[in-house]
Amino acid sequence: MSRISNLDYLRKLLSGTVASTDKSPFNFPFPIMKTLGFKLIEVGEGTASMEMEAKTELHSNPMGTIHGGVLCDIADAAIGTAHFTTVGEGESFTSIDLQINFFRPVWNEKLRALARPIHRGRTVSRYVCDITRADGKLVAQVTSTIMTLRGEAAEGR
Repeated sequence: MSRISNLDYLRKLLSGTVASTDKSPFNFPFPIMKTLGFKLIEVGEGTASMEMEAKTELHSNPMGTIHGGVLCDIADAAIGTAHFTTVGEGESFTSIDLQINFFRPVWNEKLRALARPIHRGRTVSRYVCDITRADGKLVAQVTSTIMTLRGEAAEGR
């Protein structure tokens, strides 16, 4: 079995053309996507977009709006998927930081998280992820610094 690029693997997943011979080190969709209902809708080199149906009965905070942690999760998933498209065989990655700014509350809403790089380095990269609601209005923006791991640092991750 041959290993295809991470980007090609995700593109095949989206198009429904993954063959049994296609291998990827990425467990996709990863468990938090299933738990919170995230769906990958677009992927490109260094970019990824996810959607979810946010529902107050499943995702709300004590005030009744969608919990900020859910917004962090969808952004982190989109950013991680975007960075995954750039790493090669034997490489892995980890988040160094993640910062979120909230602009408006949301309740029952289709949300979209679009992650894109603002700096791609050999070891350290920076991403921004805009989270919008169905009408295109910005709900939150997340920035995250990602470290690409190689060699022993990548083993077991």
